[in-house]
Amino acid sequence: MTSLDTVLDKDGVRLTVDDAVATVTLTNPAKRNAQSPALWRALTEAGRALPGTVRVVVLRGEGKSFSAGLDRQAFTPEGFDGEPSFLDMARGPEAELDATIAEYQEAFTWWRRNDLVSIATVQGHAIGAGFQLALACDLRIVAEDVQFAMRETSLGLVPDLTGTHPLVHLVGYARALEICATGRFVHAEEAERTGLANLVVPADQLDAAARDLAGALVAAPRDAVVETKALLAGALSRDYEQQRVAERAAQGRRLRDLAGITD
Repeated sequence: MTSLDTVLDKDGVRLTVDDAVATVTLTNPAKRNAQSPALWRALTEAGRALPGTVRVVVLRGEGKSFSAGLDRQAFTPEGFDGEPSFLDMARGPEAELDATIAEYQEAFTWWRRNDLVSIATVQGHAIGAGFQLALACDLRIVAEDVQFAMRETSLGLVPDLTGTHPLVHLVGYARALEICATGRFVHAEEAERTGLANLVVPADQLDAAARDLAGALVAAPRDAVVETKALLAGALSRDYEQQRVAERAAQGRRLRDLAGITD
């Protein structure tokens, strides 16, 4: 592929690829990148369309807000054109509702694949589904004006787009509960202090900071990064002794690979 190939551009999502770095952009700034089922399907398609050469994916939103969350049109009787309204889905069979939510969640799951490192660059509002999309990524660079909030509980709902798992692991159960149950805003200073953000920069430096981080990530040997990511991700569910075993196994694979030894 040539530099900055556009691989996909539909339903508020654009995917471009520049060698080992892909960029997924939310492209509806007039609606503050509000999300819909069509956008979620486009995000899922973007993940499936990534060339095998891609090592880092940068997620960004055009305009002043990263994503203001779910488009409220979903809760109107008419819903979106060509889509069942959420109210109609709630009246249908429970198994169908579960399957539909599972389909929506796919837009949020591929960002943590072991063969990729994903970076969300977040400015302005990241509300509800927008917060969860930022949480879906491995790393987050945020602007000084960032405003995270999990508003689902305030609407009588729960966060269901895979955001609860990373939120608890990043900030702990008690703070995650308080953030979700109150729906309050989390600003840049708290986000950095609690681990939600890896870096805080002025809004006009977001893209440059993401390029610098992506460049540093692709500078390391790919297989070593893949093994390290898997090792660290698995540490959340292993005890100390299990992690020691996993470290030895991973290092053994790396050493055999460097020595040209195949199993």
